[in-house]
Amino acid sequence: MYAVIRAGGKQYRVAPGDVIRVEKTPGADGRVEFSEVLAVSASEGQIGRPGEGRVVGQVVEQGRSDKVLVFHYKRKKQYKKLRGHRQPFTAVRITEIAFDGQSFTAPEPPAPEKKAKPVRPQPAKAEAAEVEPEAGPPKAAAHKKSAPKKTAHRAAPKKKPKR
Repeated sequence: MYAVIRAGGKQYRVAPGDVIRVEKTPGADGRVEFSEVLAVSASEGQIGRPGEGRVVGQVVEQGRSDKVLVFHYKRKKQYKKLRGHRQPFTAVRITEIAFDGQSFTAPEPPAPEKKAKPVRPQPAKAEAAEVEPEAGPPKAAAHKKSAPKKTAHRAAPKKKPKR
């Protein structure tokens, strides 16, 4: 079961449970409805144009895609221009495809499992009391003067005589 929908000037082949990235679309309560259904297939090898059809999805994520660099260049004219562009998108999970009285829904996604933090063993208090702290290196005197830093000076370039 799949449908072909139009969203943001592009066409997408979707099935229940698919996650697609479309142009940024506003969604009320995280729900998006695509009313422009171009084709529907109820079974393999069979495709038709629905009379009344709709595709419903749930917003998973909204963000901006990777940066695309746009470089304008005209040779021999000292013209260079570099611009960047990041296109906003909305990731939508298709939950239902309905047409001509039939409805196909996606199963609920499994809830993400929380990872347990690893537990580090704590040393016993008796063992910690027995261990003495090691003495660090001796501290340097605060009043000791240090040698001045040497700076490298460049000689001025020599001028060539005019001919």
